[in-house]
Amino acid sequence: MIEFIAFTKKEYMESLRTYRLVTLAAVLLVFGILSPLTAALLPEILGAIDLGDGVVLTLPEPSAIDSWTQFFSNIGQMGMLAVIISFSGSMANEFSRGTLVNLLTKGMKRHVVILSKFFSASVLWTIGYALCLAVCYVYTAYYWPSDVITNAPFAFFSLWLFGEFLIAILIFSGTLFGSFYGALLSCFGAIVVMALLNISPAIQKFNPISLSGDTLALLSGHKEIADFFPAVIICVSAIVILIIASILVFNKKKV
Repeated sequence: MIEFIAFTKKEYMESLRTYRLVTLAAVLLVFGILSPLTAALLPEILGAIDLGDGVVLTLPEPSAIDSWTQFFSNIGQMGMLAVIISFSGSMANEFSRGTLVNLLTKGMKRHVVILSKFFSASVLWTIGYALCLAVCYVYTAYYWPSDVITNAPFAFFSLWLFGEFLIAILIFSGTLFGSFYGALLSCFGAIVVMALLNISPAIQKFNPISLSGDTLALLSGHKEIADFFPAVIICVSAIVILIIASILVFNKKKV
């Protein structure tokens, strides 16, 4: 436990020095602010556009669901991209700089490195996501105080869990390939594969990517929480398997 705490402190200090925490939180915060503002202002902006011959675009009055549509779209795409870029070098930097050699030769267990990496990245992602979610929630409640959204807590949890899944992929691929680009391309490759598999209706309910892309159906009431249980189980299981696999690979990895 002492080794875990010490290495985790080192991770947080590194995140502060490299501005990883500040950058990730700032990017997610911007999306948290923009989501409700975009939903509120978009009808007015489009309504001001004259297409000629008196034709003007008109949109229905915005609502809270429009704000959350923007939120899930922004975080599910650009937010996850920020997560991937932020943590792609988590393991690769350790291999390239050789910073683990002294620690491991002094007796630190290898599994501590993997567990600490995953834990610290998860905390940073959780802080940024919680900040983004809180800001978006406050603005949405301010603009549309009477609107009621169903299944919101589970929808927010699902998107957070998918972020955890991506972090686990990055830790594993970074350990396996030992390079920033190896982790980056592996994660993008996994997303592409899941997106292609999601074309099949029979696979959608088991596909972890549905936790990021289909959660709006929860908020609109078109799907129930139970419809996402298979994907949640698969996602949690995959995270555990990826972390265990990372430990096994790292145990045999030359540093």
